[in-house]
Amino acid sequence: MQIHISSTDGVPIYQQIVNQIKYLIAAGRYATGDRLPPVRKLAEQLLVNPNTVARAYRELEGAGAIVTRQGSGTTIAENGSPLARAEKVRILADRIDMLLAEASQMEVPLETLLKLMQRRARAIQKTSSKKSGGKRKG
Repeated sequence: MQIHISSTDGVPIYQQIVNQIKYLIAAGRYATGDRLPPVRKLAEQLLVNPNTVARAYRELEGAGAIVTRQGSGTTIAENGSPLARAEKVRILADRIDMLLAEASQMEVPLETLLKLMQRRARAIQKTSSKKSGGKRKG
């Protein structure tokens, strides 16, 4: 698991774990049914108290992102997590904000930016269509 803890950013460690697992789910690095490391194992990897990891897992379970079953361990929730969808939207909104700020600094009007995005989307679709043998993904 690719979680990095920072003791200097002011965010509680359990919240850092929650945020990073949310991101991993939203980014598709974890799919429905994938197992998360046991609490003790993740605590050892991160060099934190097991209670900290347990608290993060409780938060994630309360949000519907993960499911813990006795004897089966902790897995990513079925049917896609509403948390994952919301996190994807948040990530994209952050990136859009950065793009809009850069466009504004470069004095690129919104209409021009939208046209550029449409051109780039068409180019990407053509490229992915060629890679998949001309078949469209639906």
